[in-house]
Amino acid sequence: MRISDTSAQDTRIKPAKPHKRRILVGSAGVVVIASLVFAAPWVERWANATVSVPFDRVRTATVARGDLVRDVSIQGRVVAAVSPTLYATETGTITLHAEAGEQVVAGQVLATVDSPDLASALQQAESALEQRKMELERQRIESKQQALEKRKEADLADVALVAASREKRRADDAHERGVIPVIDYEKAQDELRNAELAYEHAVADASLFEERLAFELRASEFDVDRQEMVVRDLRRQVGELSIKSPVDGIVGDLLVDQKAAVAVDMPVMAVVDLSRFEIDAQVPESYADDLVAGMQAEILVAGRAFPARLVAVSPEIVGNQVASRIRFDGEMPANLRQNQRLTTRILLAEHPDVVLVQRGQFLDSGAGRIAYVVSEDRIAERRRIQTGARSLGAVEVISGLEPGDTIVISNLDPFRGADTVLLTN
Repeated sequence: MRISDTSAQDTRIKPAKPHKRRILVGSAGVVVIASLVFAAPWVERWANATVSVPFDRVRTATVARGDLVRDVSIQGRVVAAVSPTLYATETGTITLHAEAGEQVVAGQVLATVDSPDLASALQQAESALEQRKMELERQRIESKQQALEKRKEADLADVALVAASREKRRADDAHERGVIPVIDYEKAQDELRNAELAYEHAVADASLFEERLAFELRASEFDVDRQEMVVRDLRRQVGELSIKSPVDGIVGDLLVDQKAAVAVDMPVMAVVDLSRFEIDAQVPESYADDLVAGMQAEILVAGRAFPARLVAVSPEIVGNQVASRIRFDGEMPANLRQNQRLTTRILLAEHPDVVLVQRGQFLDSGAGRIAYVVSEDRIAERRRIQTGARSLGAVEVISGLEPGDTIVISNLDPFRGADTVLLTN
């Protein structure tokens, strides 16, 4: 029995021609050489890379040119812009006319203080005022009577002067005829002179007396006016016993109990004006030197930014923070609540047309002086940079980077300070 082999399956192959083989070998060599030429730089950088980091563990951003708005974002608390506390103006017993949370309007009486001492003082002052007014009227009547007496005396002196003048003329006529003794003639002259002096003094005395009466009346009128001022002040104090709301709003906390005894300047209750709100915000100490009243701000409410303005900055730092007040500038959102937390953005400065890049942890881990520029073949090269102003989302690059560069903005600690880092897939 014969066992068949596989010779029947064999195929005769013609030997390749020597020149075709040389062509194939040459082509392969050219391809290898070209690959080495193109890959040499990458291989060189890869060979120089002392650290490799997975690419999916880093974050990158592209350097660009644009406007940088330096700002600070903080959490603020909604507070009423006007929230006056009402105080007792006198010692007494208080009666409350409103409850906590009740809606009130400006001028509405919220509480009254019962002060018997003040009421009694007002009654006494009013009685004293009436008495002084009566005394003033009586003095006016007496002044008129006394002035009339003085005018009467002046008139009588005038009559006596007329009579003495007439006797003097009779004596002159008799003296010319020689029918009157000289002594009688001189006596007539003396009587005329006496009448003239009496009249002059009577007129002067009446004039001075009227001036004195007018002065006394003015003094009495000043006394009445002073008492009227006392009465007006006491009436004001009695009126202030009714504690009124200065604004439209709601009653806040009641600080005293019903019918409680209160002292002067003791707080009674607070009224909250719900029509005007502000943001009470605490700004980190590092921004204290940049805060100035009047800066623009934005308040984010339900995804919408409302324009606002920084209106007050505390002059002191407490707990590494600076207290500030931010007020809505124009339209105010509806349905705000006391102590509601809102995100507030204060615009500190604006730097137009600068080189900037997105903020990231590379600023902290690299101290803002180091950046890793990523090439197209994912080789990150270390580069020294200089940064400037920083905003909430971007940082200004003064030198070291150009627009279009791609850098690593995540934490640089995994790079261990290497000059070249390979970012692997």
